[in-house]
Amino acid sequence: MLVPVKAFSRAKLRLASALPAAEREALVRSMADVVLRAAAPLPTAVVCDDEEVAAWARERGAEVLWTPGLGLNGAVEAGVRELTARGVEHVTVAHADLPLADDLTWVSEFDGITLVPDRRDDGTNVVGVPAGARFPFSYGPGSFARHHAAAEALGLPMQVVRIPQLGWDVDVPDDLPVP
Repeated sequence: MLVPVKAFSRAKLRLASALPAAEREALVRSMADVVLRAAAPLPTAVVCDDEEVAAWARERGAEVLWTPGLGLNGAVEAGVRELTARGVEHVTVAHADLPLADDLTWVSEFDGITLVPDRRDDGTNVVGVPAGARFPFSYGPGSFARHHAAAEALGLPMQVVRIPQLGWDVDVPDDLPVP
């Protein structure tokens, strides 16, 4: 399991009009905790470039893969490459802003590519890939369509799974309150 986590103090800035900085940071930490618990008992690595996030991840038993200056897509790709080099056969990438996540272990049971879009079918909250597939991660607005097209281009088996608990991410004030 690979979880990208942005510096708590710089995460979810689009929520600034709805939440003061301290509340926003507490929400980000809380959601990231939920995702790490949902990943258990799978071995989990956190890709980050922030010392505070790294300490947080280690305190929760996650490995830290240091990825400074790579941005989200670069950090995820570097993390997948690292896990692949270690012999991991399947990597599940789950974003740290899924406050309702309750189980992520099933994603690795599918041999092909698993895509879990957000509830708007715009973003991609969870991606499961065979480690050596060279899947091109392309997060940001419209990522679900790009990830779907990339999976098709690779010619590997693909499943799209829509699960309300994994489809609810928190990016903008309209995503609050969390159900």
